[in-house]
Amino acid sequence: MAVAPDERSVVLARTRALKMARSVHAYVRGNTAQFYEWLEASSIAASIPEGPTLWICGDCHLGNLGPVADAEHRVDIQIRDLDQTVLANPAYDLIRLGLSLETAARSSDLPGVTTAKMIEAMIDGYRRALTPTLKDDPREPNVVRSVRRKAIGRRWRHLAKDRLEDVTPNIPHNKRFWKLSHAEADAIATLFAQDPIRVRCRELAGVEGDGSVRVVDAAYWRKGCSSLGNLRFAVLVGISSGKAKDERLALVDIKEAVTSVVAPSSKAAMPADPAERVLMGAKALSPNLGHRMIAAQLMGKPVFLRELAPQDLKIEVEQFSRKEAIVAASYLAFVVGQAHARQLGDRERLAWRETLTSQDGNLEAPSWLFRAIVAMAGAHEIGYLEHCRRFALNR
Repeated sequence: MAVAPDERSVVLARTRALKMARSVHAYVRGNTAQFYEWLEASSIAASIPEGPTLWICGDCHLGNLGPVADAEHRVDIQIRDLDQTVLANPAYDLIRLGLSLETAARSSDLPGVTTAKMIEAMIDGYRRALTPTLKDDPREPNVVRSVRRKAIGRRWRHLAKDRLEDVTPNIPHNKRFWKLSHAEADAIATLFAQDPIRVRCRELAGVEGDGSVRVVDAAYWRKGCSSLGNLRFAVLVGISSGKAKDERLALVDIKEAVTSVVAPSSKAAMPADPAERVLMGAKALSPNLGHRMIAAQLMGKPVFLRELAPQDLKIEVEQFSRKEAIVAASYLAFVVGQAHARQLGDRERLAWRETLTSQDGNLEAPSWLFRAIVAMAGAHEIGYLEHCRRFALNR
């Protein structure tokens, strides 16, 4: 499929609007900037506890958690999208995850009391991750267990079939993959000809010596929601040690790094380059992913590269049962808590754990978190309906 670069913005804007109109849950996923604007303007903003400054996901919704393979193909459930990562208050990740779970529960026609139970479960799971001596992890929900099992059994052929439609070494041009302009093709070829990129590609592929790295095929990738309209390319790379018939194929995702919509802590000292910021945040929050990424420049813009592993999957929820929603809330908050906790010493972990519920005595679900999620759920419900109305009229 051929879409000229100057026509992409119109097509991608329409695609983004359509994806966000599918459900309020999809609207939350694609509405990160507005989320933080509404949160800052809300009456609840002043009551959000100030946690330690650390790397947060920034866009911590359900679809951004899932199985992630490390360089040795071992699989862990970690944060899988770090575009918005900044040094900031970890409470933001809890609110955004809670909102995502709430909209998923409402889309599953679960009663409102489930939201309160999920928030209790979230705090339980998150506090477990902050407890240095606690050994019993929350129970893994069925939706996570099934996707983990699927991830462990996946190989290159599965990735090729999902992404490329076949195992043949080319990227098909279709609704997802668009033909490159000559300038884009030349820029990508030049990028992979750079020594630092070639060396890092060989390291990640486990190829020693002076093996070759070549671009087999590449395409513009229409993918995601909030990132639509920025540079996004899929590149099929061949990596060889130089011996005959030993070339290894890798599918590399190149994504433009943009300024985060999350306001960083006033004490934060982060890299000025957005790609370096994403790389640093990824290494802190999701080591499996962070150590497979490369920061670079492409066509005058900061980008980050990551090899797509067959085991990297997202958690997709069609329908939550009440019990499953509560178990998932505990477990996923535990995963986020682990990402935060690995950046803190034991004393800092315990202090932050105490701060989370200190305002509410013995309440299991802190009122600040409940009220923040309810306020954001209301704002997004209104925003979603307005979005659907505008989208329908524009069509």
